[in-house]
Amino acid sequence: MVSRLFACFGRGSPSSSSSKAASHATSDAAAEEQRRSGPVVVELFTSQGCGTSPEAEALATRLGRGEIVPAGDVPLIVLSFHVDYWDYRGWKDPFGSSAWTVRQKAYVESLRLDTLYTPQVVVQGRAQCLGNEEEAIATAVRAGPRFPPPAMQVTFSRPTPETLQVSLTGPLCMKVDSSGADVMVALYQCGLVTDIGAGENRGRVLANDYVVRRLEKIAAVKDVSAKKVVSGSVLLALWDGFNPAKCGLVVFTQDHSLHIMGAQHFAIPDNL
Repeated sequence: MVSRLFACFGRGSPSSSSSKAASHATSDAAAEEQRRSGPVVVELFTSQGCGTSPEAEALATRLGRGEIVPAGDVPLIVLSFHVDYWDYRGWKDPFGSSAWTVRQKAYVESLRLDTLYTPQVVVQGRAQCLGNEEEAIATAVRAGPRFPPPAMQVTFSRPTPETLQVSLTGPLCMKVDSSGADVMVALYQCGLVTDIGAGENRGRVLANDYVVRRLEKIAAVKDVSAKKVVSGSVLLALWDGFNPAKCGLVVFTQDHSLHIMGAQHFAIPDNL
């Protein structure tokens, strides 16, 4: 059952040398194609207050680990947004945010849907499906358009124990026309475990990965070439128990139709 808002979703011979050279050339070409075709971004909209979301959250974990669509086929970035509109049912999702509900509402409008629902998966900002339907998600991922990833360099610092400064600079590797686009930064956390004390999932222990804790716009761009260097910096407020080893950073470009046009992933240094 899908939960819906206002409705309970040695040396070789010359021939072998030639073969090796051809093999190396093929490998180089494959590596170049892989570089040019960056990851597909999969967004899960979910809630601990939704009885059908835990299955989708487990699926998202497997998806992020490459267990459903191998990274060698399609590299993936998974981001899980916990919405807040199920909180009234007795369990307040500790990772829920009205900002993520607003983001999902924007997708409802851009994808011309009738209503909000959880669990929902959005692929590259262009296609959506039920978040607990493995085959449908795999199909959407494989069909999703791919773009060269940004080639940005990142610098992390901790101005205070409660904040993380993120500075990025480099080319987006995608041309942005006069319609413009936003360069976004998402900070996510893995390895979260919650004992659910009320609501539809009462008595369950839920594990959550790729949970978006912060999402900020780092730059707004328009009329820029793929090679133009874009720079920006953002100060992110941290939470109690922040552990960089369990977190990651994603930078992605999204146009005003909410289409994602390239994404890049960064690990966060353990010594921050």
